[in-house]
Amino acid sequence: MRNTQPRFTRTAKATGLIAGTALMLTACGGDNGDGDAGGDDDLTQIDLQLQWLPQGQFAGYFAAVEQGFFEEEGLEVNIIESGGDIVPQDALAGGDVDYAIAWVPKVLETLEATGAELTNVAQTFQDSGTVQVAWADSDIDGVEDFEGQRIGSWGFGNEWEIFAAMAEYDLDSTTVDIITQSFDMNAFLEGDIDAAQAMTYNEYAMLLQAEDPETGELYTEDDFTVIEYEETGGAMLQDAIWADTERLESDEEYAEDTVAFLRAVIRGWAWAAENPEEAADITIEAGSGWDQPHELWMVNETNRLIWPAEDGFGVIDEAAWDETVEAAMSATNEEGAQPITEEPDDSAWTNEYIEQALADLEDEDLDLTGENWEPLDLSFDEEVEFEG
Repeated sequence: MRNTQPRFTRTAKATGLIAGTALMLTACGGDNGDGDAGGDDDLTQIDLQLQWLPQGQFAGYFAAVEQGFFEEEGLEVNIIESGGDIVPQDALAGGDVDYAIAWVPKVLETLEATGAELTNVAQTFQDSGTVQVAWADSDIDGVEDFEGQRIGSWGFGNEWEIFAAMAEYDLDSTTVDIITQSFDMNAFLEGDIDAAQAMTYNEYAMLLQAEDPETGELYTEDDFTVIEYEETGGAMLQDAIWADTERLESDEEYAEDTVAFLRAVIRGWAWAAENPEEAADITIEAGSGWDQPHELWMVNETNRLIWPAEDGFGVIDEAAWDETVEAAMSATNEEGAQPITEEPDDSAWTNEYIEQALADLEDEDLDLTGENWEPLDLSFDEEVEFEG
């Protein structure tokens, strides 16, 4: 057993967020003089549903609010958080919001199961950020070593890359002990699982900010074996911007707003790439409970998943889409369930709106492909108690 005490705790404040405390960050507004928090009547009201709590994963959207990019497009955007209590694609399909941020396989699963019609209009993340982390001195060096091991999984649609990767290695999922894992690294540090699911921009940083009780020093990358699903056949496209398919086809104003919304989002993420420290501060101000070093790590690692974007921010690579669909159709969990059993309709994605937004921004002084972006070289130098 590596660690007998939990290394990460959450405060009552954080527990309230996870239970569903709503965040609504507004691009324009404030007290309208009558005591009500209202916006400009001349601005189009837009609701954007996030997949999770405020954090660097969503820095570009918060930056677009704080920097006034949405307002300049004639939009007042309410950013709505979810602590697991709101499923973004369900909120969008139900007409509760105008756009949603969600992983591609999760939405495809919903589309097949419910018959809802949603369209991916911008693929924010070009690469998968999911990894499985084992101890460096363990017998786990890759997915092929999962058999007979205790493999952590969050579930809730986050598990399909694990099963797709095992299918790539012809591993029978019933021979792997899938352990339900909380959204932290406690079970791994306490020795209850052999390889933990993590995102490069969040849970992996938790490990690097934790103290090794045997040495009294922080853990380092040398202490771990990191299996990147991006390097396996299980990788799937993750954060994307989804719109209502029927509204895109029948509502001209909604279609025009989609292009305007995407122009502001592109500017927000380009700004976050150039100003990662400030972007980290913005997410903290928006309600994140992480400390600044953790948030900066998050923004930096999120930028790695976005940039470079060879064809421009958010453009959906058809080959990557097809690989995601293939992986999702191959993934079978220990109970025999699959996220999807057939290819989605062609309406599930389009580059029409993001390409128009990019074309509109060509004359601006923006790095639309991330060609000049360089990641920061970051490390941690002290143990923290997470309050996120």
